[in-house]
Parts: sequence; C-alpha cells; structure tokens
Amino acid sequence: MNAKKPASPPRQPKVSRPKSRKMRIGDRQIEAVGQADGIWFDLYHQAMTISFPAFVGATLAVFMVNNLFFALLYWLGNDPLANAPTNSFQSAFFFAVETFTTVGYGDMHPQTFYAHVIATFEGFTALFQTAALTGLIFARFSRPRARILFADAPVVANHDGEPTLMIRLANARQNAITDANAVLWVLRTEWSAEGQRFRRFHRLPLSRQENPTFLLSWTLFHPLNEASPLYGLTPQAMIDDNVQLILTVKGMDETSAQELRARKIYQAADIRWGHRYVDIITTTPEGVTLLDYGKFHTTVADKA
Repeated sequence: MNAKKPASPPRQPKVSRPKSRKMRIGDRQIEAVGQADGIWFDLYHQAMTISFPAFVGATLAVFMVNNLFFALLYWLGNDPLANAPTNSFQSAFFFAVETFTTVGYGDMHPQTFYAHVIATFEGFTALFQTAALTGLIFARFSRPRARILFADAPVVANHDGEPTLMIRLANARQNAITDANAVLWVLRTEWSAEGQRFRRFHRLPLSRQENPTFLLSWTLFHPLNEASPLYGLTPQAMIDDNVQLILTVKGMDETSAQELRARKIYQAADIRWGHRYVDIITTTPEGVTLLDYGKFHTTVADKA
C-alpha cells in the first residue's frame, strides 16, 4: 500500500524588501529604509553633491539622449531637412545637435512644416536645459570650499597640569580666515530612566574656541575635568558607548569674502591616549618661520 504523500507546506507570500538608501556619516555606514527617495526626488541636491566627473558624465548623457530623441523625430518625417540625404539618421542627429546648441552652420535647415515644428520644440527645450545647466555649473564653482586640514587623530595628554583632549587643524590655503570659530561636540549613547536608548549631543567647552586670524596652525584644547561630559570615561568605555567627536569650524575667507564651513568626525577608537602632537612650527637660523606639514598628523608618546 502506497504511503500517502505529505501535504506540502503553504507557500509563504513573498515579502518585498523596502527600498533603502545608503549614506556615510564620518566612518559609519548608515542604511535608511522605508523612505520615498531616489535620484528623481531631489535632482538639485544630486547635481550638487555628485563628483565632478559624474556631473560631466550625466550632463553628456542627457545631451545625447535629447539629441537622439529629436533626431528620431526628424528621421520619421518625410524629407524634412534640406541638403541632407534622404532617410539619413546620421544627418538628422547632427542637425539636432546644431539646433540644440544654436550653432546653425547653414548647410542643413528645415524645409517642411513638420521639421519647423520639431525644431521649435527642440529650441524651447534647449533654452530651459541650457539655463538650468548654466545655473548648476555656476553654483558648483561659486560655492565656498574650505581647505582646512584636520589631524587624523585627537590626542589626550597632560596640558597645564590636567588631562586634556587636543585636536590640531591648519589652514591649507595659508590665507587669513578671520573670526574663525570652532565648536566641539560629543555624541554618545545614553539611557533614559524608562530604559530607552538615545544618542545625545553634548557640547565640549574649549579653552580657546575663537581665532581672530586663522592663518597657519591651530590646536584646540578641551580639559577632561569635572566639568567635561567625558570626565572619568576610560578609552574602552568611550568605545562601548560609541562616542563620536564632531568638530565644526567656520570663519570668513578674506580672499573671497565668503563664509567657510568645515566639519570633521572622529570615532572613539581614533583618540590616541597618552600622546601629543609633534611641533610643526620651527624657526630657521635666518629667522624664517618654517611650517612642516609633513609632520602634521604625527604624534609621540607623552613623556609627562
């Protein structure tokens, strides 16, 4: 007697994974899901944040697609172009390019009502796209960019008789940034009385957070005393609490008369305890101040 074949388990409905968007905050990789976002959601932001080679490539792609589309429309017409071979897609494409860029060599021109209508719509489209592209290129080149160097790692060593967190930065352009202001924040994991987990910001007071003329090098000091949110934390405790240091710097560039902003994020594991920075400013026998950027990120063990 044949054994009865067991019934197959019911098929589970396929659950589609929600769309995700990956981003990076400092050295942390973040993936956001469930957000209605994409490249078409904010084209201006995409155009301003992609790399310049990607921007040029995307512009070229849009240019080619537009001209191929209008070339197809010309090609579908009944002998629409004068001085062009009949049914020549190549001629239709180059005429579309000439019309789009308003070059107008004069050897080919519309000779039918259909071709004039297509050329009119192409010129209208080119007008808007040229204006948009001009604005984007101007915005990318005109926005102020700060060239501020941040040390690869913060250090903790004794300064003025107490443990101090130090971060070194420098103005890579070597011009004056007036009224420079630095703000240091710590982001750490904390728990509420109800047991809920939060990521909270605390501002870390600096011994000297303003610089009237930020020209060469600048070292920030945060004493790790009783007033510090980091007081009493060991290196391992900071790593366990997923501590992050967020440093923001802003000031006025005297060359461009524009406000500059820069930001650097450090992880708890980046902090070098018991180290201090190597001095990078020396004076030659001729009295010339020498700034050695080759030692900018170099640290040595604190002998104190």
